[in-house]
Amino acid sequence: MADQATFADDAMQYLNQLFSVAQRLTGNRAEAEDLVQETYLNGFRAYGSFQEGTNLRAWLFKILQNNYKNALRTKSRRPVKFEPRDDEEIEEHYFMNRTTPEDVALDRMTDTMVKKAVDELPEAFREAVLLADVEGFSYAEIAEITEVPIGTVMSRIHRGRKSLQKTLYEYAVEQGLIATPANLGGGTL
Repeated sequence: MADQATFADDAMQYLNQLFSVAQRLTGNRAEAEDLVQETYLNGFRAYGSFQEGTNLRAWLFKILQNNYKNALRTKSRRPVKFEPRDDEEIEEHYFMNRTTPEDVALDRMTDTMVKKAVDELPEAFREAVLLADVEGFSYAEIAEITEVPIGTVMSRIHRGRKSLQKTLYEYAVEQGLIATPANLGGGTL
């Protein structure tokens, strides 16, 4: 069992990661701040039951996920209000060390387009892709956080990545960032 007196020292190192995922889930800075605050409050309250030696990061993300689901349930009972989404940039590490032609094309895409493509993913796919590719969780950790079987996690990540690939490819072709066989100038045989 963990000591609540050490909670801040142990848990605050994950603040930026939690906030990043919260903002992607909610699409709203204020809601993300509330979600992270609620996560830390719940984490502090339950820290006495946290088993030392287990994955604190995954435990906090699990709390975040549960709080997000609870907020969605509460929100679904209220009338819908439109709030524009923050135009936050995609993390820099998405665009580092590009070497293939596809990677160069991705570097030339706007952060807004990539963020839009991620935001357009179905929620379950978006969540799985963000937890795997942005936050670096393993399939087993994502399964624990989202409370779905590991096979479902693998399927959601695969399908989410395929959908992103298709959307971004179409955008790159539209913008002339990559050539298609039809516009390479080659003739038919």
